[in-house]
Amino acid sequence: MWPLLAMWLASVYAVASTVCYIVYAIDKAAARRGERRIPERVLLLLGFLCGWPGGWLAQRRLRHKTAKTSFQVRFWISVACNLAALGWLCWGY
Repeated sequence: MWPLLAMWLASVYAVASTVCYIVYAIDKAAARRGERRIPERVLLLLGFLCGWPGGWLAQRRLRHKTAKTSFQVRFWISVACNLAALGWLCWGY
């Protein structure tokens, strides 16, 4: 059971992180061009839905959303909530 769950979770995180990274990159490009942006709540939701590793990587590599303290606080709260849910899923029942 555990190896199957671990593979499934790794796949979910990999796909969600890739999607999240791409969305951050699209938002960064829009910001540079002065075009319409992706709402922060979408970026945060993607991070919460297992995409936070890709979001974190995009923040570092693209230097996107790193200076905005209010976003960073909400981002790390969403990471903590995601990890708490993961912990509950894996060890809570």
